[in-house]
Amino acid sequence: MKIIHKVQGICFSGSQMRIKVDGKEIVVNLTKTSKRLLKASKKDRETYKVSPSGYGIHWPLIDEDLSVDALLGIKHSLSSSELVNK
Repeated sequence: MKIIHKVQGICFSGSQMRIKVDGKEIVVNLTKTSKRLLKASKKDRETYKVSPSGYGIHWPLIDEDLSVDALLGIKHSLSSSELVNK
């Protein structure tokens, strides 16, 4: 399996989530990104699983999923062959 991202840690402070991914730390404003995480308890926030490829993060206690690409601001465009196959 190809590893897309390496998520090294997640911590929370108020309405902010700090993620260390691919050797960089990013700060995410939860008021704009995830109302579920914003309202979640400490236990709910700290209980997460990173997908084996590092592509996504899942919080099972609140059923929330976030894409690491989206958190990093990476956007993908579909190729013409992908559009035809949709």
